[in-house]
Amino acid sequence: MDKNTKLVLLYDYYSSLLTEKQQEYFEDYYFNNLSLSEISENNDVSRNAVHKQIKEVEEKLYYYEEKLNLFDKNKKISEILKNCSDENLIKQIEDLI
Repeated sequence: MDKNTKLVLLYDYYSSLLTEKQQEYFEDYYFNNLSLSEISENNDVSRNAVHKQIKEVEEKLYYYEEKLNLFDKNKKISEILKNCSDENLIKQIEDLI
């Protein structure tokens, strides 16, 4: 899996732990495909400030995953469910995740 895909997936898990501004910059950069210059113009800040925030968000996402392992645990649970034959159990676990 490439870096951008992993970051987007981690963002799905941990975005609520980021500030609103960090979420906005990340979404503009990764989801809306805006350049650093476009984001800086839209927010009336320097390009360097936007770059710094995006790098900080990336580091935080990797840090949160390192400590909490939500993405990896979900992946492992999904693999286990693929091999499970108890439909009721599968439904209960899917409702939890």
